[in-house]
Amino acid sequence: MCGIAGFIDFNNTTDKRVLNLMINTLSHRGPDGDGVEIVENKNFTLGLGHKRLSIIDLRASANQPMSFGSLKIVFNGEVYNYNEIKEELKKLGHSFETDSDTEVILHSFKEWGEKCVDKFIGMFAFLIFDEETNEIYIFRDRAGVKPVYYYEYEGLFLFSSELKSFHQHSNFKKEIDNDSAGMFFKYGYIPEPYSIFKNTKKLLSGHFLKYNLNTLKKEVIKYWDINSFYKEEKLNITEEEALDKLESLCTSAFQYRMVSDVPVGVFLSGGYDSTFVTALLQKNQKEKIKTFTIGFEESEYNEATYAKEIAQYLGTEHYEYYCTSEDARKVIPLLPKMYDEPFGDSSAIPTYLVSKMAKEKVTVALSADGGDEIFAGYNRYKNIVEYHKKLQKIPKVVQPILGYFLSKKITHPIFNLFLGNKSKSYYDGLSAVLNSKGNFREIVEMSVTKMSTSEVNRVLINKFENKPNNFKNDNEDYSLLDTCLSVDYKTYLVDDILTKVDRSGMAVSLEGREPLLDHRIIEFVSKLPDNFKINGSVQKYLLKKLTHKLIPKEMLDRPKTGFSIPLINWFREDLKNLLLESLDEDRIKKQNLFDVSYINRAKKDYLGGSNESFYFIWNMIVFQMWHKEWIE
Repeated sequence: MCGIAGFIDFNNTTDKRVLNLMINTLSHRGPDGDGVEIVENKNFTLGLGHKRLSIIDLRASANQPMSFGSLKIVFNGEVYNYNEIKEELKKLGHSFETDSDTEVILHSFKEWGEKCVDKFIGMFAFLIFDEETNEIYIFRDRAGVKPVYYYEYEGLFLFSSELKSFHQHSNFKKEIDNDSAGMFFKYGYIPEPYSIFKNTKKLLSGHFLKYNLNTLKKEVIKYWDINSFYKEEKLNITEEEALDKLESLCTSAFQYRMVSDVPVGVFLSGGYDSTFVTALLQKNQKEKIKTFTIGFEESEYNEATYAKEIAQYLGTEHYEYYCTSEDARKVIPLLPKMYDEPFGDSSAIPTYLVSKMAKEKVTVALSADGGDEIFAGYNRYKNIVEYHKKLQKIPKVVQPILGYFLSKKITHPIFNLFLGNKSKSYYDGLSAVLNSKGNFREIVEMSVTKMSTSEVNRVLINKFENKPNNFKNDNEDYSLLDTCLSVDYKTYLVDDILTKVDRSGMAVSLEGREPLLDHRIIEFVSKLPDNFKINGSVQKYLLKKLTHKLIPKEMLDRPKTGFSIPLINWFREDLKNLLLESLDEDRIKKQNLFDVSYINRAKKDYLGGSNESFYFIWNMIVFQMWHKEWIE
């Protein structure tokens, strides 16, 4: 894992000094080495920079930027099947000077051009410059495990693994994009391809950017899309055949991610996903795997005791750490430096702490992210399907009336005639389904939003418009469950979960690997019938079946906790001063971004004991800390 950054300056005014400043902001991503290179051209100046975290082929000869013929590369990530590709290239007449996957990428591009990416199993963000054609190519992996940003304005093109590099260039304009700020409050993150700054984008996962520096023609081209697999006809196979195929794919994917010249460990939460990854790996390893868990004193948030039991059963070398409000107090001020645009997932705090603990023992840690989005693990999937079935039984003449009242948070005993006596969260979910007017993708979006568009517009002074994004960019008909899974894979997974894991791990120079996100796994599972994912009341049906072959069922059958943190209470007590400082009325007025009266009401309600506005309060604290770090 590494950091990449650089520029294309058509004004020919940027020099190596600026490139060094840009790349030095990424030292946490690559403390083991660095390299920069400037290419002078009469029409442009190109700068390529790299910070290296040495994982494979630790020799200096594998440092970057790396060249082969007319090609130059800077690369962040891993191509796990590089040895197989290397052997194929050798048969085609290629010879190699290093044992690195970086050199294999260069030779693959020389041999197959932009189609080389189809051969790669891995996580990656890399830029290739062809000096013969004056073209650059920037690739991002299929799931979006590795980040890459780019900025273009007034003859300057910048790229980097993290936004913080751009601040080192004097011509970078730090203009907040109002719509992106609105999307942050709506979702808790800013969805790809957008960024908090104008003229700045994230390269979409599964895409590459092609830029001809002679003609200035720039294209963003899709090379892989999970939706194309959900559109395919479902496989007609038995449960046993599906289990055998899935186990074979997972074994291959997991073993690939153990390839390393440095120590490797696993994050073990005690849930099904991480237990399955750990158990299957330990089954195929002679040495004890190192496992790492974070816990909380508050029992309703704590899964560490379950993780410890599983580690003892599997015989791993287990480490755990219990997070306190004092830990949170120390980590929260670090968040705007790690996440250099607003990022609202509070589980970033324990993720950072468990990464910091793991780094003391290993350089690479495997995580089990993606299991919920691939195998249907979130409770809302089952609930949404149930709501939709219930809706079919409600007379059509009643539906719009019921939808209106539920959208206004109004309930009435008469609703029980249609719905039964249900909880508030049930009514909220049913409201989302009713008011979507049958648009499955809108149902998914409503199920994950922190605030509605109208609510966001009450917060922001300037009107917010929700830009086209992966919640809305595909009109194909899938089943409701497939829609949930495909949309989450392209939104919440990449923009929240993978962002969190990348920044938390890289902050302590720890490489995170995602074995369940091997593209071969989701390409197979997406083509399985819905009942292989949710079977009756059982979610993650196939994954659980495989896990029970390795771990007794009774050790795992318990309600899903999720990786959350008890901030909702801490900000009324130990962290109250941070809340008051961040939401200071005079400071917010100076920004001229927010309706201060709305914030004051939310603050008063929360401190008075109401939890309803907490997610907004937390996101506002996050935004204010980010603003102080990068704007003020």
